[in-house]
Amino acid sequence: MGKARSKSITFWTHTQYCDFIGLIENPTTHIIFQVLYYTGIRLGELLALTAADMDFENGILHITKSLQRMERKDIVTPPKTEKGIRDITLPSFLVKELANYVAMIYDCSGETRLFEVSKQALYYPMKKYAALAGVPRIRIHDLRHSHVALLIEKGVSPLAIADRLGHDNITVTLGTYGHLYPNKQKEIADLLDAL
Repeated sequence: MGKARSKSITFWTHTQYCDFIGLIENPTTHIIFQVLYYTGIRLGELLALTAADMDFENGILHITKSLQRMERKDIVTPPKTEKGIRDITLPSFLVKELANYVAMIYDCSGETRLFEVSKQALYYPMKKYAALAGVPRIRIHDLRHSHVALLIEKGVSPLAIADRLGHDNITVTLGTYGHLYPNKQKEIADLLDAL
């Protein structure tokens, strides 16, 4: 039996992301990367978003579907997991950015897709602006990992992260991101010494 390969994930720090996003002037590309980074949703979930999925009053993004490309057709499917159907509370700055973006969409109704782009259309700006910002090149999916790394750095619990990402259980979250949690052994020893 061979050894199991350890998963290694790549991500940007918040500073690296800010260096990257600060260079993007195209409003659609800009808001796409903002939503991916600050929500941690999957790219297929983002591409399936419609105006009805956004609750501006409460600052909630409803994730109920995913867009897949099959046999040269866009197919809307349920999210990857059962828990993938979820509500994500957004920071107020992102609610404002999304509201401004939606206001720019001509004849926007509840069924209007917010981002009529292909996955491939995002690869070039990702590569171009990462190089211009002088940050390591990562995959678009790694913005999801970057979101989680930011949440871990800010002390968000693994359970809350699992819910936000739509993981079926916390084991998936800890199995993927457990190595990003700081080692608490010294804090535990200090706690016990203080008894």
